[in-house]
Amino acid sequence: MKVFNIIFCFVFIVFAALQYNDPDPYVWLPIYMYTAVLCWLAARQRYFTKAYLLGIAVYAIYAIYKMFDANGLLDWIKLHHAENIAGTMKAEQPWIEETREFFGLVILIAVLAVNYFVAIKKRKIS
Repeated sequence: MKVFNIIFCFVFIVFAALQYNDPDPYVWLPIYMYTAVLCWLAARQRYFTKAYLLGIAVYAIYAIYKMFDANGLLDWIKLHHAENIAGTMKAEQPWIEETREFFGLVILIAVLAVNYFVAIKKRKIS
């Protein structure tokens, strides 16, 4: 788990750094850094189950919003036939940015969930 958390800590710091040219970096910098800090702490064997649950809840609510947004995930699937969203780094269409943000939230939720379950397991063993 240490390697898992160090890798994702680094990945989320890089993702946060890439937000400088995003239309809403003030939203995404804290989102990525919150999980990066929790990954760093988990790599050092410090687990915070309530912080994981808070992150999962907030990110899940935001992901649901991104799913149903006018240019969100469902729009990308239904109206744009799930066209390639990774062809270029520049999001030329609004549904590309919204869909990428949705999947970013899914990755964040997955990492927090893994750490949550590891923390619960470690509590039961102790």
